[in-house]
Amino acid sequence: MTVFIFTGPTLPPADARGELDAVYLPPASQGDVYRAALARPRAIGLIDGFFDYVPSVWHKEILWAMSRGVAVFGSASMGALRAAELAPFGMRGVGKIFQAYRSGAIEDDDEVALLHGPAETGFRPTSEAMVNIRPTLQRAQSRRVISRKTRLKLESLAKGLFYPERTYPAILDLAARRGLPARELEKLRAWLPSGCVDQKRADAVAMLRAMREFLASRRAPAGPRHPFEHTKFWDRLVRSAGALHAVENGAREMVPFESVLDELRLEPDTFLEMHREGLLRQLILAEARRHGYAPAPAACARTARFFRRLYRIERRAAFDRWLAQRGLTARRFDEWMAEEALIRAVGPELWLDVRRGLPELLRFTPFYPRLLNRAREKQLALSRAGLDAADPAAEPDALWRSFLEEASADDHPFESESVLQKISPEESESLLRARAREHRFRRLRKSRRP
Repeated sequence: MTVFIFTGPTLPPADARGELDAVYLPPASQGDVYRAALARPRAIGLIDGFFDYVPSVWHKEILWAMSRGVAVFGSASMGALRAAELAPFGMRGVGKIFQAYRSGAIEDDDEVALLHGPAETGFRPTSEAMVNIRPTLQRAQSRRVISRKTRLKLESLAKGLFYPERTYPAILDLAARRGLPARELEKLRAWLPSGCVDQKRADAVAMLRAMREFLASRRAPAGPRHPFEHTKFWDRLVRSAGALHAVENGAREMVPFESVLDELRLEPDTFLEMHREGLLRQLILAEARRHGYAPAPAACARTARFFRRLYRIERRAAFDRWLAQRGLTARRFDEWMAEEALIRAVGPELWLDVRRGLPELLRFTPFYPRLLNRAREKQLALSRAGLDAADPAAEPDALWRSFLEEASADDHPFESESVLQKISPEESESLLRARAREHRFRRLRKSRRP
């Protein structure tokens, strides 16, 4: 089970892990929630997020995550703001700050904004958020440190400061210059180190506890309350976004898809092959779904066993490493295996149509003359030796062994078997016949060498 939490200045990951075992990521920026949702986690928690000079988390990516069955929680800072805006669509807000935004008691983004240090400092805050300043001053009034009139004046002065400049010393100095009671300001200055309220932290902890309760309940996330609408702007974000990949120390790094695709583009043959494979896959799946086909659980299990044997990841540790290298979850692996099972069930039925179009397709390829010349050479040699009509059934084991040895890659010894799984029984027989003719042709050529 995977859970992602975006946090930073509000609640350091070292403190958060005591509340919830999760993958903790830095404050979110645009595209980060989408990247996290690609891994199909059970839940995503948004606490801190960048804004101002960095594009903020987009509402659309949160909606997309929820449309994929991911429970998305928000609190404390950017999370509270987005949760208040997206609560009608199914995002789960937690805490007093969320409630204040939801009710309209506060509206401005700068209420949760603060200045903080870089990642190397653990995003250490260097200013104070208004959502912490207000309850702190209210507590000071309730403890008779300041009067109500002074509290209201201090709140107004703090709100008037640019958010990076909001610190308690700056607020008190400004209040002194504005003539607020010196005695009250001195009492407040002395009281603040032990009396400050960190509402953002309290709300973040409350969200982690709510997520822990949700995860323990095994409840399915509530479905999205509105259908997800694709737009050209969404497609643009998807193209420019990246995926989460594990690195050796267990941390996570973001690698844009376009960067990975750029590497693929440097291998034109592989790039073209992947495009065609993807196109064929989507067409087969669309055809299967159009007819209402659904793979049986046993077929999915067989496909998964075969795939894990193919990549030598039968053992749990090897399987976990394989998933981590690709930024995948076991849940996404199972979903892919269900699609593979569907392709293997439907693919052979379509093979006959594919086979009918192959001769014409081959004529338009650059390797058709090579195949044609070799076919002529083989046919002439076998005919002269009287071997062209020999029955391949007489030597099937040797033929399959030679096929597996020659067609398999060293690191994927069952790759050829995966090819056979995707073709029809009739085409398997044709493949065996082709191997038989090739086997005899090679023996003939070897026997004629001086």
